Amino acid sequence: MEKRILVTGGGKGVGAAIVRALAAQGFDVDFTYRSSSEAARALAQELVEVNPGRTVNGFSLDLADKGALDAFCERIEGERYFGFVHNAGQSYDALTAMMAQDKAEAAMQVNFWSFTRLCKALMRGMLRARAGRIVAIGSVAALQATAGNAAYAATKGALISYARTLAIETAKRGVAVNVIAPGFIDTDMLSAYAAYRDNMEKQIPVGRFAKPEEVAGLAAFLMSEPAGYVTGAVIPIDGGLTAMIGVHR
Repeated sequence: MEKRILVTGGGKGVGAAIVRALAAQGFDVDFTYRSSSEAARALAQELVEVNPGRTVNGFSLDLADKGALDAFCERIEGERYFGFVHNAGQSYDALTAMMAQDKAEAAMQVNFWSFTRLCKALMRGMLRARAGRIVAIGSVAALQATAGNAAYAATKGALISYARTLAIETAKRGVAVNVIAPGFIDTDMLSAYAAYRDNMEKQIPVGRFAKPEEVAGLAAFLMSEPAGYVTGAVIPIDGGLTAMIGVHR
């Protein structure tokens, strides 16, 4: 039986790397994108050509638009998906005393509430089949506090708590739920930190940012047969960052 996976935010960056890795592993992949329509079309066409027999489809969807999200979920509720990777994310940096409530809530909608809505839409089919994999892309920001990161960290912390609870609720029905917690990844999202990159990399034990393909490789593993016993886990992929006390002599 063909196995299909849904990936949010799959048009570029880490999401596109995840779509590539899953297609190469033999999965059919549906992915959502918000604004990178040309890149999404090119990615789908390329992967179908490179992986004969695979189906790869991109769908335009703004996860901040609750109406559009509901409509998308209603459309997929009757369809069978083996896996779901929630990669789409929205950053928001501000000191807590200066935090704009509307921006914080917008980040929570994209990073967390859209995940819960999509899980609900996909869960019935997974439970009925007694087989499924869910992977949420979290962040080390939810594991280690950083000034100015409260709102974003809270969205990823909520993601972790929800995913771990979902894992224990569905484990006996063959569904595995895990969270990947990346550190700094070399994507456009970190372009705002370009001026500080050298100093940031010096503080990471491995000494560099992660490659999108490294995060994608872990996501692909969690969809594989050998990963069936892994559930309820939060797996950092951060070059040793969270293993280190952040005070240097």
